[in-house]
Amino acid sequence: QGQLVETGGGLVQAGGSLTLSCAVSEQLFSDYGLGWFRQAPGKEREFVASISARDISTYYADSVKDRFTISRDNAKNMVHLKMNNLKPEDTAVYYCAADPRGLYIATQDLDEYTHWGQGTQVTVSS
Repeated sequence: QGQLVETGGGLVQAGGSLTLSCAVSEQLFSDYGLGWFRQAPGKEREFVASISARDISTYYADSVKDRFTISRDNAKNMVHLKMNNLKPEDTAVYYCAADPRGLYIATQDLDEYTHWGQGTQVTVSS
């Protein structure tokens, strides 16, 4: 069974930065696309960013474009989400997920992701 474990969440003031990390098991990391999603209280889980397995393509939700950056660390089997200029509306539980069809393109469709982490809380105060 593949595993994903997120770390790096916490409390930050608006305008601040935070980096989330996700440790991905070997069997998932090499050939799966990886994505970050988030879920705020009372809202549906939504796409944030994704990166293909071959590190060729990245995608971002419009709400985070130019503020967040997704990257893969191939040496450590990890995926990171660097978040700058955080806003109170970024407050949510952030999840890392793996897409088995994401070799060259990692989809924004959460239904395509078959493995999920347990989530990490990000709280942005105003």
